[in-house]
Amino acid sequence: MEMKVADMHCDTISRLLELEEDGKAEGLRENGGHLDLLRMKEGGYLLQNFALFVELGRDGDPWERVCRLYELYRRELEQNSDLIAPVLKFEDIQKNSAAGKLSAMLTVEEGGVCGGDINRLRRLYDMGVRMLTLTWNFPNELGNPNFLSELGYTLLKMKKELQECREGTPEYEVRKAGLQSAFEARFHTPEEEKGLTEKGKAFVAEMERLGMIPDVSHLSDAGFYDVLASTKKPFAASHSDARAVCPCVRNLTDDMIRRLGERGGVMGLNYCADFLEEVPVLEKNPGTVAAVVRHARHIADVGGIEVLGLGSDFDGIDTHEELPGAQSMERLWEELHRAGFTEGQLDKIFYENVLRLYRDTL
Repeated sequence: MEMKVADMHCDTISRLLELEEDGKAEGLRENGGHLDLLRMKEGGYLLQNFALFVELGRDGDPWERVCRLYELYRRELEQNSDLIAPVLKFEDIQKNSAAGKLSAMLTVEEGGVCGGDINRLRRLYDMGVRMLTLTWNFPNELGNPNFLSELGYTLLKMKKELQECREGTPEYEVRKAGLQSAFEARFHTPEEEKGLTEKGKAFVAEMERLGMIPDVSHLSDAGFYDVLASTKKPFAASHSDARAVCPCVRNLTDDMIRRLGERGGVMGLNYCADFLEEVPVLEKNPGTVAAVVRHARHIADVGGIEVLGLGSDFDGIDTHEELPGAQSMERLWEELHRAGFTEGQLDKIFYENVLRLYRDTL
């Protein structure tokens, strides 16, 4: 068995820039994060999508930030050209593989970096960006997310305040109930009214014209259906799991999974423990391979095996204890095989479905 891996989402470039800015620089070739080129090469990787992630309101001017991230990405690919080469069109993947090199596809996670300027979208395409996550956890000029970061910050504050209370006291119980209520509001309440803006619909149409894939991970429920109605080609949910298995609104409903599959799109299994399986709000969620397998089985049963891919979210999530990095993909393969997926089905999940999506869209 020769395993190949095509992963639709990681935040490694953003992690490397943050380390560089803190004076603790690491490189893409070998580092202490979830993913580096040496481990990818050893682990049978064929292709990795590298996201330029920008957090609105934290990273200064969003356009300047995405350009800084791009410069780091470009520099790392130049310095490691013996191991990896960029992908601008589908044939590049085949060419790189024949040359014994990994493929890097550039993506952006946060459509708000364009500030609503469609010329900036075209500039991103010229820079090599071939997938755009329309929103992160903030509303922007293009649309609305399901998660809101403001609620996340509130949750962290409430959790800290609760931990400072003595367990069993009336104050503790009141704060615990409030935390649970806030948790429900963030994790279980989808945005079903606010979707894409008119500008967002125009962006999606231009992306389809250019050959840039709309990514609906993080997008509101209403936004998903707006993308479905505003496009003809397949699109992606680069790092999303199944809401029927774990009720977090970052995951897709069964109807979304079916619609995505019918369109020829692909969704990538996300290894974030909180999207895989819920635990009580005060407990640590380490993550299990068994939970990933449950999501994979459900998604394949609902949307067909062709809708399922990988979207690790490496370097953008807390470390999954049983899948801690790029070196763990053989374990995931083995556990999925043990659960009844055939080798042919696993080839589809691990790389073939993603390559088909790129062949049909780039």
